[in-house]
Order: sequence, then structure tokens, then C-alpha cells
Amino acid sequence: MAARTKVICFANNKGGSGKSTTCSNVGYGLTQLGRKVLLIDGDMQLNLSLSLFDEDTVLGFAQGEKNLYGAIRRQDGLEDYIVRTPYDDLDLIPSSTLMSSIEYELFTKWQREYILKKGISGIVASGKYDYILIDAPPTLGGWVMNILCASDEIIIPVEASPWGLFGLGNMFEFLDQMRQITPGLKLGGIVITKVDTRKNYFRQTIETLRELDDVKVFDTYIRVDSGVEWSQDNNAPVMAYRKSSRSAKEYMELTKEIDEAR
Repeated sequence: MAARTKVICFANNKGGSGKSTTCSNVGYGLTQLGRKVLLIDGDMQLNLSLSLFDEDTVLGFAQGEKNLYGAIRRQDGLEDYIVRTPYDDLDLIPSSTLMSSIEYELFTKWQREYILKKGISGIVASGKYDYILIDAPPTLGGWVMNILCASDEIIIPVEASPWGLFGLGNMFEFLDQMRQITPGLKLGGIVITKVDTRKNYFRQTIETLRELDDVKVFDTYIRVDSGVEWSQDNNAPVMAYRKSSRSAKEYMELTKEIDEAR
């Protein structure tokens, strides 16, 4: 019997954590391990979509009907909103700039916390994908609550900088509240990103995180690498654009850690 589709969201209420980059590269990495993956871009900034398609294509998705905002507003099943990416076994449900008004849209809906969960239920039941990875916006509100209710697990990317841990306590409090609604939600772990090993605050970040009770910190961390910026400029995961780069190798190791925990 095939394993059930696992739904993982990448979330952090602080912007600049490398959340979208981590989501896209782990998604691509999982396909290199033979997994079938669906990515869902839940952020109005469209960064996850831009990591796979050029700007004109992404704006076409955003301005059309075939995007996540349209599906949520109409409370549709998401099967018909899936688009193929240029990469084998990696599909996407793109976002829209109109996601900025998603909180208002949700406010008027019945059982609004579960709209995304219902929307992906048919995809999950089909068993077509091994993983569904969701990129959440850097906020804590009704839409992120929706994403967490739809997820089995959350992974929190944290930037190794003086401000990287700022607000993480709020994130943990939000997760505690969420478990009253969805008690099965697990914290898959924290991945440390944008690491410069020469800086003291990298070691301070690791020490602080590893002192937390019952919080897994992934062994693999992602160092600062120009390859990531080049890949973003070329609308591709770094693992596809520059496979030999240090960050590509680190993302592959992180992907293996995530897949082995399945």
C-alpha cells in the first residue's frame, strides 16, 4: 500500500528567512529522490511561483483564473488549478497578488479554517503526489491558520542573523493555539538559512535553537551562496540551475533529512 501524501508547510512570521527558496529547492530535491511533488504558493509576493517560472508567466497566472486565490474564493477543489512546471514530477498551484485580500474573503466563509484542507482533500485522496509543500506568507492570521489546518507538519526556516530569531516566540505561541484546532499538526523542525560561519551570531543562533525543548533543528544548514541569487534571477531552483554549487548540495542534504523523517 502506497504511503499517504504528506503535506508540509514552510512558515515563519518574519520575512527574509529564505522560506520560499527552501520550499522550492526541497520540492525539486524530492523529485530527484523519485518523489512526486505539488507546490502551493500561498503568498501574495509570488516568490515560490517565480522560482519556477519567468515573471510574465507568473503574472499571467496571477491575473487569470487559474490560481490559488480564485480557488479559495470559490471554495473549489484544487485539482483544476494545478499547472505543470518545467521539471518532471514537480507541479504548482500558483498564487495571485489578490491574496492580499484573502483574510477578508475568509472572514465571510463558513468553517473558514478548513477551506484549504477541503480544497486539497481530493488531491490527497488521489495519492498522485508523495508530498504537497505549501509556502505560507510571513504573517500570523486566518490564512496561515488555514494553511496549518491543511498541513501535517510545519518546517520553520530561520535566518542566521541578529534579527533571525525575532518573533519566533510568537510563532511557537501561534502553533500552540493551532494545536487546539488541529492537534495532529507536528513541528517537523527548524532549518537555519543564510548562514555565514565566520559570524558569531551563527553559533549563537544554533546554540539558542538547540536549547529549546522538543524542537528539532535540522543537521543541515544553508550557507550564504551567490548561486541562490543567480538561480532566483533565472527563475529556477538552485539545485536545477547550478547543481554543483554549495547551496545546491546543502539543499539536497536537507531534502534527504526531510524525506528520511517521513
